[in-house]
Amino acid sequence: MQLMSEKSAAGGGLRERKKRATRAALAEAAVRLAAEHGAEKVTVEAISAEAGVSVRTFFNYFDSRDDAFVVIDADAGARMRRAVLEAPAELSPLAALREAMAAELAEAEQQHELWRLHAEVLHASPHLLARGVGAHMAAEADLADAIAERLRGTGDTSGAGPGAAAGSGLYPRLLAAVAGAAVRTSVDHWSAHQEEAAFLDVFHEVFTLLAAGLPAPPA
Repeated sequence: MQLMSEKSAAGGGLRERKKRATRAALAEAAVRLAAEHGAEKVTVEAISAEAGVSVRTFFNYFDSRDDAFVVIDADAGARMRRAVLEAPAELSPLAALREAMAAELAEAEQQHELWRLHAEVLHASPHLLARGVGAHMAAEADLADAIAERLRGTGDTSGAGPGAAAGSGLYPRLLAAVAGAAVRTSVDHWSAHQEEAAFLDVFHEVFTLLAAGLPAPPA
């Protein structure tokens, strides 16, 4: 879920937008080539040519070839962290995280095919999958840190449970993990029922159920 959305790319100055667009083009080229030929057969030269840039430019954005398959949008975590910290104080931690994630997923329906290919590429290569899992865990930990920092700054422990201190480790880590699971559930459900609802409607419904404490549906 780390592919850059067009909305995200629209922010910042012209130079920053060009950098984000170039990185996105390289990541998309890498994923599509790997899906077609297998990651082990795709070279940096092929990725660069597909994206219309030089090999030198490739290494301005990625430290290695494998990074282009795994680290799709290195700035996504920083954007969500900033959004969580800058969200209005009256929002609950869950609501702040929901809004931060919704902004990153605004173009989910347009990006869905690329996300699917990205998942296929990772699952076809054990070492890339392991790196992908590691990157996901690191991003989740960063979100948990942002939630903890927000709790410390606002003194808000609402929903953190009996005896939970503001910014304590358990609640932020649990919230970040549950939110990640909610996103995956939203994507999986929408993928199987695309004709029934827009992705963001499914996403918000999932988070509404979380906010309500996951009550059992009527029999």
